[in-house]
Order: sequence, then C-alpha cells, then structure tokens
Amino acid sequence: MERDRERDAVAAAALSERARALAARCEPRVNELARRITGADFAVLSAYRDLPEDVKHTEMAATVRHGLRLFFTVVREGRAGLPEEFRLFRERAAQRAEEGMPLQLLLRIHLVSQHALFAALREEAGPGDEAALAELADLLLSTQSRLIGVVAETYLDEQSALTAERREARRTLARALLAGFPVLPGRIEENGLARGALVVAFATAPSREPSAERPIALGRWTRRVQTVLERAFGPEVLAVVEAEGGRALVPRGQASGAPPEGVPEGLGERIGEACGSDVWVAAAVAEDPARIAAAGRTAVEVLRLVRALGRKPGHYRLDDVLLEYHLSRGDESSSALAGLLAPLADRPELLDTLRVYLDLQQDRRGTARELGLHPNTVDNRLARAGELTGVDVTSPRGYAVMLTAFTLHELRPTEPG
Repeated sequence: MERDRERDAVAAAALSERARALAARCEPRVNELARRITGADFAVLSAYRDLPEDVKHTEMAATVRHGLRLFFTVVREGRAGLPEEFRLFRERAAQRAEEGMPLQLLLRIHLVSQHALFAALREEAGPGDEAALAELADLLLSTQSRLIGVVAETYLDEQSALTAERREARRTLARALLAGFPVLPGRIEENGLARGALVVAFATAPSREPSAERPIALGRWTRRVQTVLERAFGPEVLAVVEAEGGRALVPRGQASGAPPEGVPEGLGERIGEACGSDVWVAAAVAEDPARIAAAGRTAVEVLRLVRALGRKPGHYRLDDVLLEYHLSRGDESSSALAGLLAPLADRPELLDTLRVYLDLQQDRRGTARELGLHPNTVDNRLARAGELTGVDVTSPRGYAVMLTAFTLHELRPTEPG
C-alpha cells in the first residue's frame, strides 16, 4: 500500500500545467457530478435501485462527493491521497459489509463513479487537451487501483469479523440449548429452531498429535469441520466443534439430501477427511426446542456405547444399540451380571471364544473358523466356561444371560464413578 501511495505521489507531481488546468475547470462541477452519478449513472445497476433512499441520496452522495474532491485535491496539490483521506471509504465499506451489500455491487459503484469522473474531464477537454486528458486518465486509474484495494480489504475484513461473530453467537446458543438452559423464544425463532432440531453428535479417534501442536491443529480442523457441516446441512446449522468431536443442531426439515433420520450419507467420512481421523456419528430428533438437550444426551450416549463396544467408525442410531442403551442405564443387578465373567478373568482363551460365539449368534462352526480352532475345541471351551460361570451359553436362556453379562462388562469401564 505504501508503494502504491509513492507511485501516486510521483504521478501527481509530474502532471503538466495543462492537465492541472483541465482538472481545475471541472472541479466546480463536483456537486452536479455527485447528483448525476448517484442518480442516472448508478441507476443502471439493478441492485442499486433496491437500496434504501437515505443510503442512496445521503451516504452514497457524500461518499461520491468526497471521492471527487479528493481527486481534484491530489491534482491541485501534486501529491498522493493521505491515509486519513481514505477513512470515509473504509467506514462506508465496513457499513456496506454489515448491511449485507454484495462486494461486487460495492466495487461496481466505485468503478462507475471513476468512469463518470473521466467522462466529465473529457467533456471539459478542448482542442489540444488530448495529452492532458491522458495524464489525468493515468492518474485516475492509478488512484482507482489504490481505492479499490482499500475498499475490498476493509469489506472483507469486516465480513470475516461479522461471520466469526455470528458463528460464535450461534455456538453460544447451541451450547445453551444442549445444556438445557432457558433461551428467549425470539432467539429460537430467529435461528429456525421453533419446530425443534436434528441433533447430530460426532466423535473422532483420540489425537496422537503432540500437546504443543494441538491448539493450532484444533483451529485448523475446527474450520474445516464447520465447512463440512455447512455443506451438508446448509448455513443455518448451529455447530459446536471441540477437540475430539462436536455436536450440531439442524433446524428440522433443513437437512439437505438427507435420509429420513436426517444425516446425509457419508457425513462421517467427510468429517474424517477434514480432520484426518476415524469418525463416529449419531443423531437424535428433538420434536421441539425444549427436547433439544435430551436429544443431545441421547446422541452422545449412542456414541459412547458404540465406541465402548468396539463398533467400527460410521453412522449409528439409537435403534442400533437399543439393548446396550437399556442395559447401560444400570440398576442393582448390573454388577452381578457383569460379575458372571469374573471367573474367566485369567482365562483369555475362554473369554475370546465366548465373545466370538455370542457375536456369531451361537454358530459353533463359524466360531471355530474365526478362531482357527477345531469345532470340538470350541465345544470344550464353552463347556469349561459354563462350569466356571454356572451359565450354559448353548441354551437360549444362557445365551441371553451371557450376552447381557458381556455387554455390561464392556460398558462398565466407561461408566462414571
């Protein structure tokens, strides 16, 4: 930017007297030009016509007048525009970003203004002013480049800040709803959650990254995961992304291209690609805002269960772990059931055989193939396990009891307390 300013200063200082005289003849027309530019010239921009009248005829007119006068001052004094003389352009660019004006419209407005200024200089030019007009055109293009840079930079900075602010506000709202804190109805309505939400929870494999690098890595993958969620569910998704997972609230009916349960196919894989990790995903529906916290707890519990049970990364629903979910609630019988496996603690070969036999739903030959054993060896191990535990796993009742015992045994290490 400083180099651009130096270049403008050199160009302004080198103007001929004839060029300065041409600009001087045009300078008294500043107010007339400003009215014409903000009227007929800007009217060719369809989006401009929809702007509020006070913006067009007050703010825009004042900005155009400032820009015209700045150019004539630069020509008259033979210098570059000062940083403080660009302050109004920065302020207006920030305002337009806050109001949501598209950047392309804002830049076109500035370009139209510059073209109108050149047209006015051309109207004032007489015979023999061709070289002077060319000098002023060169200076106008040079200063225009610097102005467009200032406007675009300020607009994008403000837009980035506003986006970050909105995302943080939405994260705060999501955290409050998931925690069950009271939220004003207006905030809920404003964020499209009046009819409830699909609550999506996801978890990643534990990070192996050195702790000193975690904050930097977290910032990078948080942004990438946020982008994945917005592409999957639209910009209205409210996401809370944390070190090893996160949750998202999707206004009901807005899960683009999603199956009935609301999670687009391959979401876990896309999140996994964004953060370089295996990912487990679970979802639950909240029929109204008051049930969002409960739905969030259900989704998180489903994740806890599938990971504790050694399930592969993927997408899971409550229906996939109904038995395990029910058993994990726990009562006075839970410890006793899990304790049935205690006699096998120092017999890993019996535990492994039982586990595979249960997973394969009492298929003894399949168990033998899986473990590389003879079917008779499987029978002997099952019989020995039955002697030690007092449960005949080959009977329907014994199978159900031992399946429950194994499930509780797997879940107990992750239970609180």
